[in-house]
Amino acid sequence: MAQGTVGTLLASTSYVWYGNVKATLKTSRTAGVVTAFILLSDVKDEIDFEFIGTDLNDVQSNYYFQGITNYNNEVNISVTDTFGTYHTYEVDWTPDTLVWLVDGTPHRTLSRNSTWNATSNQYHYPQTPARIQLSLWPAGLSSNGLGTVQWSGGLVNWQSPDIQNAGYFYAMVNEVNVQCYSPPSGAKGSGSTSYIYDNASGTNDTIEITNDATVLKSQLGTGTNMSAAYPSQIATGTASGSTPASTSEIPTIPGLNGAGTGSNGQRGGNGGDGGSAASSVGGSAPSGTASVAGSASTGFHGFAQNPGSSMGSLPQVENVLQISLFAVLVTVVIMLAI
Repeated sequence: MAQGTVGTLLASTSYVWYGNVKATLKTSRTAGVVTAFILLSDVKDEIDFEFIGTDLNDVQSNYYFQGITNYNNEVNISVTDTFGTYHTYEVDWTPDTLVWLVDGTPHRTLSRNSTWNATSNQYHYPQTPARIQLSLWPAGLSSNGLGTVQWSGGLVNWQSPDIQNAGYFYAMVNEVNVQCYSPPSGAKGSGSTSYIYDNASGTNDTIEITNDATVLKSQLGTGTNMSAAYPSQIATGTASGSTPASTSEIPTIPGLNGAGTGSNGQRGGNGGDGGSAASSVGGSAPSGTASVAGSASTGFHGFAQNPGSSMGSLPQVENVLQISLFAVLVTVVIMLAI
């Protein structure tokens, strides 16, 4: 973590919905520098090991339910020289209990039943699929809140020995091991690809295991509709008896002429094109490759990546540019002559 940065974050791309996660690491050090090993869900359920750079003989265990701050959730665990010695920090997480371990020894156990909140009528217990994160961050910046700076041991000393010798603060991670447990009893769904929430309350009973895609198919995709692409009648020609939408109705990536929303990155043709300049979406063309039947239509106003020889009339754009440049040169010559 160099000066002027916001630190480093490593995060898994897959989620764990209950399991055992271990990280063997050495922490950073110095006031204001925080090392963290956490599990964090999309609704901000969180399970933490956090290391304050001024206290190398303790690690803070903590948890949150949906990001609700409760300072009573934190418990310190004694350990020796977190900077100079590798230790294995472990979370064992089940629907009913949560255990924090160091070097295989349990130091704290939280039961789900103990987190019941009578006001909200909920268990304030981490209970939703989470990603694993390892991070190093400068909590002790003057731009942060006073409470955060004090918690982290004070302002960061950017002239510390680690900065002088290495040029940055650092933590060292030797190994991370993950064992996923089976879904809880009564879990909804029968898929194996993704977790979705079917209710905004974001609790464990609103999670469904599905085969829904986890990658946006196009720029039209959203978190609730990952496979959205522009209408098929624009991509493959006019459907029988229908009027195709014009190119202007299709959102494009700002700042890129011709950059489109289809699964192969191309923009649709205009309504009068009859599909002659359409891209092959969801068809046989590989991703990122333009598949244009026949000659390009006059309705295609922009550049295409790797257009190839099949793009027909597209060079007219270059002609326009050449004429424009020639006009500029003529103007400059006239001005110099004057």
